[in-house]
Amino acid sequence: MAVGNRFSTVWKLLSAQALVAVIFAVGVLWQSGLQDAKSSLLGSGVALLPNLYFGYKIYLARYQSAQNVINAFYAGETIKLVLTAALFAMVFQIPGINFLILLAGYIAVLSVFWFALFYWRD
Repeated sequence: MAVGNRFSTVWKLLSAQALVAVIFAVGVLWQSGLQDAKSSLLGSGVALLPNLYFGYKIYLARYQSAQNVINAFYAGETIKLVLTAALFAMVFQIPGINFLILLAGYIAVLSVFWFALFYWRD
């Protein structure tokens, strides 16, 4: 069934995002130290946590009607955007965060979506 395949694709994307977050943080730790690695993990988390929520929201709507799937998509995307803004607002309150490293971690995790288009074609 196509639904199982779609969820496995979502699971692959989320797993790849988590892997990129860890690899990026280890690279930053090796180059810049613990404080910057913390910044990169926080930036990665700001990208990953809303994506986890969105994937779960869509997963719950998988056997519903087309209209309910669309409603779940819009609701999930809206909450994802609000959650991202809230997480950024919370992270910016932490003292000693390196903004550029945080943003680099965020972009590194989001770039998985862009590169997945090339690697996971069906």
